[in-house]
Amino acid sequence: MNIEAKELSKIYGVGENRVAALDRVNLEIVSGDFISIMGPSGSGKSTLLHLLSGLDQPTSGSLTYDGKDIYRLGDKELSAFRRQKIGFIFQQFNLLPVLTARENITMPLLLDKKQPDEAYLKQLAELLGIRDRLTHLPHELSGGQQQRVAIARALIAKPEIIFADEPTGNLDSKSGNEVMELLKSIWHSMGKTLVIITHDRQIAQMAERQFMIIDGTLSEVNAK
Repeated sequence: MNIEAKELSKIYGVGENRVAALDRVNLEIVSGDFISIMGPSGSGKSTLLHLLSGLDQPTSGSLTYDGKDIYRLGDKELSAFRRQKIGFIFQQFNLLPVLTARENITMPLLLDKKQPDEAYLKQLAELLGIRDRLTHLPHELSGGQQQRVAIARALIAKPEIIFADEPTGNLDSKSGNEVMELLKSIWHSMGKTLVIITHDRQIAQMAERQFMIIDGTLSEVNAK
């Protein structure tokens, strides 16, 4: 699935209070890309991720997935599109505390009234090292284990693209490095498109294509 953003802008406020969170961003993401977008706090990187993934609407510009403008979809259509085509990983693990790890992982499928592919779920659990943690509640898991559960949840519907917003932000350096190595392994072995938002230069440099965003302006800084 190829994604193309053209002249994407996001403006907040008017007059003297006008703030351009994103300023005419152009970006092409080709199927199988591993992209990092780095920038300081307030640079617009999370705003860009929200627009690229259909979580928010731009003030102007267009975003197409294989030529289809997703901003023209209705709310229900867009929600279904996100659940089926996009996996999300956030800094906050966003696990439901009353559900087991397995139940948290399979929640996106249940929203679409689908049953999990047990062989695929087992494959994910083994890949992520959480096979013996599936019956545990979130509070019984370490931070690194919770993020692994969140990664499995992002992958359970077999999406084509994964968006990760500061995925190591709530982890210590050891757990963070392990999570990044897992994401890189998933990108390589499963052929997913991976877009990571980060403020960490070391994480950004793991990507095949690296972008910098400053004051809402995006530029590519390196292509391996």
